[in-house]
Amino acid sequence: MYYPYIQQLTPPKRRVMTVTGISSLSLAPDTVQIRLEVSTENTELQKAQQENAQAMNQVIESLLQLGIVREDIQTASYTVFPQYDFVEGKQLLRGYEVTNAINVTMKAIDQVGNVIDVAVQNGANRISNVQFTVEHEQLHYQQALSLALKDALAKAQTMAKTMQLPLDPTPINIVEEYKSEPVVAAPRMFAAAANNSTPIEQGQIMIRATVNVQFQY
Repeated sequence: MYYPYIQQLTPPKRRVMTVTGISSLSLAPDTVQIRLEVSTENTELQKAQQENAQAMNQVIESLLQLGIVREDIQTASYTVFPQYDFVEGKQLLRGYEVTNAINVTMKAIDQVGNVIDVAVQNGANRISNVQFTVEHEQLHYQQALSLALKDALAKAQTMAKTMQLPLDPTPINIVEEYKSEPVVAAPRMFAAAANNSTPIEQGQIMIRATVNVQFQY
C-alpha cells in the first residue's frame, strides 16, 4: 500500500555547526620554585662528594636563616659524572664532577633575587630554573573553561542570527582540547649590581582553555 503523505511527515534532518570557544586568563604569579645547584670537581670521587655536601649544607642553612622552612626545600637530583681528557687519542680520567640540585618553593615573590644572591654567596654555583606558578591553578582553569564555552555559544548564536538559522542552543557535542601548562613569562636574570639583589622579572601567567562545540540548527 502506498502512502504519499508519509514523506511530508518525516522531520527534516538537523544540520550541525561546529565552533571553537577560546578563553584565557592573565594572572600574577603567587608562588615561585627556584632550582639551586652545587657542582664540585675533584680528582678523587670521595673528596668531590665531601666538598659538595659541605657546600650544599651551607646553602641550605643560609636558606633556613632567611626564614624558608625545611619542608619547602627538596632534593631534585644528585649526579656523579666522571671527567675525561683526551690525549693523543687516549681517554684519560681527569676526575669527577658531583652535582646536587634542590628545589626551593616560596611565596615571597619579591624575595627571589635576595634568595638567589644568598645561595650563591654560600656555595650555590648554578641557578638552573626559576618557575613562577599560581596556587589553585585548576580552579583558574575551570573559570577559563567556562568562559570558553560561553565564547563558543556566542559565536554560534552570532552566525545563526546572521544566516537566519534556527539554532538549538544546547550543544550536542563538546570536546575539550589538550590543556597545556600555564605559559610563564620567562624570568630574566642579570649579574647583581653592587649592593643590590639580582633583579628577577616575574611576568604574567596565561591560563588558556579551548573547546570545540557542535550545535544543531
